[in-house]
Amino acid sequence: MSDSHLILGVDIGGTSIKAAIVDTRKGELTTAVARSKTPQPATPRAVVTAIGELRKRLRWTGAVGVGFPGLIKNGVVRRAPNLDPSWVRHEIVEHMRRTLGVSFVAVGNDADAAGLAEARFGAGRGVRGTVVLVTLGTGIGSAVLHNGSLLPDTELGHLEVGGQDAEKFASTVARERHKHSWETWGRNVDRYLATLEYMLAPDLFIIGGGVSAEPEKFFPHLASVECKIVPATMGNDAGIVGAALFAVRGAKALARKNRSAPE
Repeated sequence: MSDSHLILGVDIGGTSIKAAIVDTRKGELTTAVARSKTPQPATPRAVVTAIGELRKRLRWTGAVGVGFPGLIKNGVVRRAPNLDPSWVRHEIVEHMRRTLGVSFVAVGNDADAAGLAEARFGAGRGVRGTVVLVTLGTGIGSAVLHNGSLLPDTELGHLEVGGQDAEKFASTVARERHKHSWETWGRNVDRYLATLEYMLAPDLFIIGGGVSAEPEKFFPHLASVECKIVPATMGNDAGIVGAALFAVRGAKALARKNRSAPE
């Protein structure tokens, strides 16, 4: 990977794939967002081909960072619940590097990507200690950072609270499905966040997802949580910017490994 601070960030979602070139020093997109529908079925070949088309549309040949809706370990997919079963045990990094024909590819969890972006450039900028991003949407995504360092691959949306998976009562879909009022749902979110606070003792909660644009509707009902709670500020750019940061982090880790390798 070159020393350029410009990286192609890609955010893979269950319904759409978004990409843009990111200035990773400023946390800003330098191009318009290129979009395509997530292929159905969302197989590895179909998704990577779609990303390749977005790369060509943006005329990009440099490093690529990807936010993926699932768990990746050592470049291999462990789970991808919103895509296709064929992703499991798929060597995603090698597949993308080979197919896209670019200099460097890094892939990580999409919620972690949003957390990195918000901690570096958004609502968590300059905050020391433990920052927890919680995205409320179809499910609940989570990212945990301490002094800017990411604890990867947390799945705190599946934390059991009162004998029930948190996503079942505190996600946005749960509010819509059960036709809860904002007050009732806000109290559900409060119960979930209070449990997280007891476990992690964060210094800041950042609330992401579409509902973060309407904090006045449910923040007043988050009464049990003692630490500060703020809405995410980067919106839909967070996933793309954070994905690009994966490539920066990956390149630095590779450089350290190469320096420490015996000659």
